[in-house]
Amino acid sequence: MASYQESLDLFHEWTKTVSLRKHGYAVESAMAFYAKQFGEDEEKWRITGLLHDMDYERHQTLEEHPFVGVKVLREKGYSEDILEAILGHANHTNSPRNSRLAKTLFAVDELAGFIMAVAYVRPTGLGGMAPKSVTKKLKDKAFAAAVSRDDIRNGAEDLGLDLNQHIANVIAGMQFDATRLGFTTSE
Repeated sequence: MASYQESLDLFHEWTKTVSLRKHGYAVESAMAFYAKQFGEDEEKWRITGLLHDMDYERHQTLEEHPFVGVKVLREKGYSEDILEAILGHANHTNSPRNSRLAKTLFAVDELAGFIMAVAYVRPTGLGGMAPKSVTKKLKDKAFAAAVSRDDIRNGAEDLGLDLNQHIANVIAGMQFDATRLGFTTSE
């Protein structure tokens, strides 16, 4: 399997926009949190989160994303469980999410993006963020309207977690990498 550094270099080669890079980092951070919680391989989980949307900037159609990225990753020797998780994070692929890795990637993807949106409108960013700040915004259908609330709820359910606990976990993972996500550590 490729190292984290090789994966990061590949991600940067394919992903140039700051916002999409931050999304990859946010998902990676949440995946790292859950890897620790579940006693899984943290580097593998980080890599999965980081690379899940690596092809999105160049291949945004349902016919191409995430299939193009998975093809590239397969050619580079990434493990099938990573590839299956990346395919499973997108509902339109109809790929089953049988592994804990795949279920977790699906569960954190939309939520990490939503939490970033909430952090941007808070004076303290990720600092001191509580699940209630996120659940309040989830009820506002106009806020980050492109984010699937159903995917967020279903992801928590697939992990067997209460939604508030899942939100707290993803916030905690992202707070650990606050600086990398564009927030100061004092926020």
